[in-house]
Amino acid sequence: MKTFSPKELKKLYQPNTNSSKEDNGQITIIGGSSLFHGAPILALKTASRIVDMVFFSSPEKSLREVASIIKAQLSSFIWVPWKEVEEYIKKSDAILIGPGFMRYRNEKQRKECLEDEKCGIEAEKTKKTTKNLIKKFPQKKWVIDAGSLQTIEAKDIPQNAIITPNKREFKLVFKDESKGIDTMTDKEKAELLKSLSQKYKIYIVLKGAATLVSSPKEVIIVKGGNAGLTKGGTGDILAGLATALLAKNDPLLAASVASFIVKKAADELYKKVGFNYNADDLSDFVPETLKKWTREK
Repeated sequence: MKTFSPKELKKLYQPNTNSSKEDNGQITIIGGSSLFHGAPILALKTASRIVDMVFFSSPEKSLREVASIIKAQLSSFIWVPWKEVEEYIKKSDAILIGPGFMRYRNEKQRKECLEDEKCGIEAEKTKKTTKNLIKKFPQKKWVIDAGSLQTIEAKDIPQNAIITPNKREFKLVFKDESKGIDTMTDKEKAELLKSLSQKYKIYIVLKGAATLVSSPKEVIIVKGGNAGLTKGGTGDILAGLATALLAKNDPLLAASVASFIVKKAADELYKKVGFNYNADDLSDFVPETLKKWTREK
């Protein structure tokens, strides 16, 4: 296990001054629901500042209206009708699936879902949508997050995909293979993550006070950040940034840089306002932070 070095930012793809539209990355973000419609918006808001084009689609019909409202404030994405989503996946360099997808519809069902694993029709819909798309396009560069991550099994994850679990989601995905993680040291977690990355040929971003980013070959620890990152939506920002970087970079670099930049943006915000910031503030601060650390290092 090694600590992330800011020097890694020098390896990031940089747009050519003579580049034209679509040269610098296109991604598709799939997610959202009537309950969690803000999650994919945070991801696309962040990603749209990095790549040339962000396509956004959802199987949730009510989200079409929400997308129209958001379009009035944030025009840097294209809303894609669900029946056309596969065509946009084909043309995208990377795809994020899961932010805002549901496992439960209300607080009562949430309790049943968490306590008894009776998650209902919403979880099945998320699982079916996720599995169908990643199975149909296994060769694409995937980032799997949130609702999608909470409903599929490790064996379903396509090779070379990035997954971005918190500890609870990690347990849901890996089940018995995650046994004991609550009491492990960072070194022990790193060994576990590396073995799982090797077994499933995937990249794992285990979010936490110290984030561990694992590939089949190595594990990188990313330190920093503060308690403000426990607020809702910050994980969606990480997923969106990782997907945008993945469009033109390798998975380990994309995942580790995204983790580093989100933590550094949070640290800069803390200097200004303490813990009194939200996910929108963090998303707005990501481009400035990325520029600063890319320039300085």
